[in-house]
Amino acid sequence: MTSGETAPDDKSARAGLSDSPASSLCPDREDPGAAPSHRAHAGGKEQHVLTESSEDEIDEDTEEQQENSGSSNPEKTTSRPQSERGTSFADTNTVPRAQRRGLLARLTVIPEVEQPYKYKNKTKWTITAIVALAAAGAPMGSGIFMPALPGMSVDLNVSQTVTNLTISFYLLAMSIFPLWWSSFSETLGRRTIYIISFSLFLIFSIVSAVSVNISMLLVMRILGGGASASVQAVGAGTIADIWEPANRGRAMGIFYLGPLVGPLCSPIIGGALTQGFGWRATMWFLSIYGGVMLLMLLFCLPETLARPSPPPPTTTSTPTPTNNDATNPLQRISTTQSLKHHTATTAAHLKRFFIDPLSVVLYLRQPPVFITVYSASIAFFSLFILNISIQATFSAPPYAFAPIPLGACYLAPSLGYVLASAFGGRWIDYIMAREARRAGRYDGEGGLVFLPEDRAKENMWLAATLYPAAMVWYGWTAEKGVHFMVPSVANFGFGLGSMLVFGATTTMLTEFMPRRSSSGIALNNFVRNIFSCVGSVVAQPLIEAMGNGWLCTMVGLFALVTGNAAVWALRRYGARWREGMDKLSDQGR
Repeated sequence: MTSGETAPDDKSARAGLSDSPASSLCPDREDPGAAPSHRAHAGGKEQHVLTESSEDEIDEDTEEQQENSGSSNPEKTTSRPQSERGTSFADTNTVPRAQRRGLLARLTVIPEVEQPYKYKNKTKWTITAIVALAAAGAPMGSGIFMPALPGMSVDLNVSQTVTNLTISFYLLAMSIFPLWWSSFSETLGRRTIYIISFSLFLIFSIVSAVSVNISMLLVMRILGGGASASVQAVGAGTIADIWEPANRGRAMGIFYLGPLVGPLCSPIIGGALTQGFGWRATMWFLSIYGGVMLLMLLFCLPETLARPSPPPPTTTSTPTPTNNDATNPLQRISTTQSLKHHTATTAAHLKRFFIDPLSVVLYLRQPPVFITVYSASIAFFSLFILNISIQATFSAPPYAFAPIPLGACYLAPSLGYVLASAFGGRWIDYIMAREARRAGRYDGEGGLVFLPEDRAKENMWLAATLYPAAMVWYGWTAEKGVHFMVPSVANFGFGLGSMLVFGATTTMLTEFMPRRSSSGIALNNFVRNIFSCVGSVVAQPLIEAMGNGWLCTMVGLFALVTGNAAVWALRRYGARWREGMDKLSDQGR
């Protein structure tokens, strides 16, 4: 885009589903599930900004926020039409049932709309809750297995080190498969990916429950982890589809409750099922959960990817046929030419489906993407060190908890996640609005203009300091056998701080990469789940070699220093890096 061009409006800026598979996985293709990207001229330079949509600028949440603030806002406010407020959905915006997109789309109770931003708030929250519940399935599949490992080792006659691989390989599959799910969602749509992936998750969970040996179980666990991981990438794209930047932080916090509370509540469920029915009951639970979520997705989740704008009419001249064309409509081609054509076509399809999804890894060359992904990944690494440590520490003397009380130990960080999700997202949205007002950033209609680096303010300083400090606290109190409530309080602080990191970094990625938001989240999942896989593998040997105190001190101090350095870099250089990404994007690189 040149400086003389104006920004497209919100409807045309968001691309829709592609009609041709040929355009599906192109690495330079805009992600239609992203936030609308606008350009504002400031000081002679173009800036990548996110603006509130004038069509849905004031909803129930922003009105409540303005009332609570007690201050008069100079921004322009536009109310919804009365007809839209009085109905469950935006009727004038609804797509006819026969024209809805996605697999079995006619079955949905919530209709598809032309502009997903125009859903009423209660509809948006319903969609957000469904996607959050679906996102809990993948991490739940790892946590529910932890109390079952000893019984599984005896039943399948293998060592506990081998049974630990059922968790490590599951996490590894969760890191790799989202790269493909996110790319396919940009062509096939969100709904189709949800339904296909959860159908596969249901099948693989059932086969895992009836596995007769460790090899069969490992293969099914890898496939099940890959199938369930789709929501972790595509789900954030769905949130970006329906929520505007002004309220997206709060929505992303609620969405992230699923993948974070899932692995912390699942050990309680896994402990109870293992103690009462054996380790296979955990797999049957996952099968039931997958089936219920499949039904919810099938009947309650519409396609949210914005529809493409119709192409402008073009006038083309009809070529005059030559004599050869008129007399020989079927042209002869040699066998060699035919072979070359089919080979090139096959190679192109293979590249699109197997190579192009990996192109998203190249975004790690961009400093803001790399730093944001690293901040989430080091927190996730610390989380899985903590998870393994809780299991190893509280199941051994002096605590020696049974499976059910052991699973209950994971409630403390879960409470921290819930609190951070309930208030952290609203806090981040408040910070975004405050910074925009302070800098005087308004669009042509008087709406606030948001920048992604504004999410790395005091909230990130607090978060990047709180969870490493809580981890050190936990490590030494658990090492010395202090009453279990003392390390549990530390775990609550860990959950609170790490959740603030996860929510802020996820939202920043959707805004640093507005044209490929789902791919950005897939990249985040790819890196962080590799970190979590490594953490789950090395935690137990390091605990045995160093003890909880020194291990948690080592990991906590490393996370403290590097995490705060990342926040400092984003605050100091974020605007410059973002402008550099904008220029590369405009040049089509």
